Amino acid sequence: MAKIVIFGVNDLAELAHYYLTTDSEHQVVAFTVHQEYKTTDTFKGLPLIDFETINKIYPSTDYRLFAPMIGTKMNRLREKIYNEGKSKGYDFISYISSKATLFDNQIGDNCFILENNTIQPFTTIGNNVILWSGNHIGHHSIIKDHVFFTSHVVMSGHCVIESYCVIGVNATLRDGITIAEGSFIAMAASITKNTEEWGFYKGNPAVKSDRSTRDM
Repeated sequence: MAKIVIFGVNDLAELAHYYLTTDSEHQVVAFTVHQEYKTTDTFKGLPLIDFETINKIYPSTDYRLFAPMIGTKMNRLREKIYNEGKSKGYDFISYISSKATLFDNQIGDNCFILENNTIQPFTTIGNNVILWSGNHIGHHSIIKDHVFFTSHVVMSGHCVIESYCVIGVNATLRDGITIAEGSFIAMAASITKNTEEWGFYKGNPAVKSDRSTRDM
């Protein structure tokens, strides 16, 4: 069990608080945001403190962080908070639902893996990854850092998901493909071949649009 400070006061922070308090042995003791976004001193009945001075009240020697943020700017905002926490000396926990199915998979820190995800054998997951509910994560695959899967994605075996990717609801990824860094896979897209870096893909079969994800 660890004492946890959750970053954020949005829906994901509220969900993280619920999951951690009902489906983990961790103890949530506070929330934190940057001072400019702080409009109150409490959230969910717990202290809300400035991220800039978090070490003064909740030192990294005794507390751990969790930052379950959405995929804003292709997960780069969540990466920024993750790196800031690391620079302050904090370790991050991961939350993995007791209702997810795993097979001794290697999973990094600050991951948020919700119910009904099936992660098949010999698949590894990096740091700062969100798998929303109900995804199929195929065998012998690699999901790298700072990735966001929405819900009901089917990822076949032997796939590689590079960093900074967002995979939309009901997307399908065929076996053996690589989703290149910064790819955005739209809702219900069917990916049948490797993508290109920072590309936006939609349709069935999916095609690359003229839109770049670098500015998203």
